[in-house]
Amino acid sequence: MSTLFTKIINRVIPASIVYETEKVIAFNDINPQAPIHILVVPKKEIPTLNDIEAKDCEYLMEMYKAIKEITRDLKIAEDGYRVITNCNSHGGQEVFHLHFHILGGKELGTMLCSK
Repeated sequence: MSTLFTKIINRVIPASIVYETEKVIAFNDINPQAPIHILVVPKKEIPTLNDIEAKDCEYLMEMYKAIKEITRDLKIAEDGYRVITNCNSHGGQEVFHLHFHILGGKELGTMLCSK
């Protein structure tokens, strides 16, 4: 069964894509929590942080490279930004396909959380 993010990767569902390589895609979140809210997703379905294996390290490095390039291109690298990932239901994960949230574009203050 494909995740929502796999459907975006395969262009079944549209998204506002801001960055893409062979291993990673990044797009604007449809429910932004900051002026800049981008999701960085590996093109391999890895359900959670708990499911990362040694062979996935190339995807993780590509994700961090994407974060560096995106934040530089959006001119938020110097002022700062936050990178968040959620793991499983108690961690707030809604789509079970590993992804990082880049939040920025304003002073974020203390950690954002709904509870």
